[in-house]
Amino acid sequence: MTANLLDFDLEGLAAFCERLGEKRFRATQLFRWIHQRGASDFGQMTDLAKSLREKLPAHAHIAGLPVLSRQDAKDGTIKWLFDVGAGDAVETVFIPEDDRGTLCVSSQAGCAVGCRFCSTGHQGFSRNLSTAEILAQLWTVEHTLRQESASTERVITNVVMMGMGEPLQNYNALVPALRVMLDDHGYGLSRRRVTVSTSGVVPMMERLAKDCPVALAVSLHAPTDALRDDLVPLNRKYPLNELMAACAAYLPQAPRDFITLEYCMLDGVNDRPSDVEALLDLLRRSGVRAKLNLIPFNPFPQSGLRQSQPAAVQAFARTLNDAGVVTTVRKTRGDDIDAACGQLAGDVRDRTNAASRMAQRRQAIQWHPQTPKEPSQ
Repeated sequence: MTANLLDFDLEGLAAFCERLGEKRFRATQLFRWIHQRGASDFGQMTDLAKSLREKLPAHAHIAGLPVLSRQDAKDGTIKWLFDVGAGDAVETVFIPEDDRGTLCVSSQAGCAVGCRFCSTGHQGFSRNLSTAEILAQLWTVEHTLRQESASTERVITNVVMMGMGEPLQNYNALVPALRVMLDDHGYGLSRRRVTVSTSGVVPMMERLAKDCPVALAVSLHAPTDALRDDLVPLNRKYPLNELMAACAAYLPQAPRDFITLEYCMLDGVNDRPSDVEALLDLLRRSGVRAKLNLIPFNPFPQSGLRQSQPAAVQAFARTLNDAGVVTTVRKTRGDDIDAACGQLAGDVRDRTNAASRMAQRRQAIQWHPQTPKEPSQ
């Protein structure tokens, strides 16, 4: 079986070339053709030696993911459904704005964390994506949109690992993908413009700070352990005091001087005056410099939850801002094509019976990280 070159960061690709008896600089040439130009045909790579172009097909290939569907929203948001095999699919969302183009990328087929307000988690967990499958989302969307606009300019300026799955539970595949995004020979994104979102996998937050400290967003959603245990089951393993300590420890290596805290607004659950006061108390006690991002809940029938009233959201935001905590309310994008936050359910095989849901929650709570392999391998 030949290697998919989307599976390698630059160091991994250099090691691959050396195994073929080639100089390391050939990896840089290959890397640029793949990620900067979107090439998948070795014959197009005219600055490679002819002998290498003839050798590569026997050992390697460059393959994205099959596109099952594409939906374009009225506001310009685009959602792709990619086939990852065995009956599973993952969703990727492009969000255009005046000053940026953001791609929301999936890291798993499904999710094992099982947050109550997330339709992805409701469907259960299928498997981790490979590095190639993570990068294929960026590779396909970037070069598809370039072709459509007949432009050679970068289309995607920001990547957020906020699609399907918990990125830090797929650490070995995530880190080399991040390195490709950041590499000047790849997509050349700054660390400030690549964000990993986590529900609070504390040991992997600590590793990410050492290995590849990009911007960090933490799915908080509750100011107390009792409430967060219910909304985010992973909190039972890594409670708030550990999570906030990990946030504080991440800050010295972070590309920004704050951690983004995501907070999905749920009517009568976490949006009351007592909740905002408890949240302010949590921030004061932890000492974490944070920016709050309040997220309108996108209801789905199985959640049993309701969207907070606009007045409650505004009052919550006003109290935080008045206390000196920078707070924004996320604008809902792509909700007419189910591309908004919490709506990415994909076509994960049905794992939604009660026994399966309980098993997936137990997996999320009891998950123990293994020592990652060297990310470039």
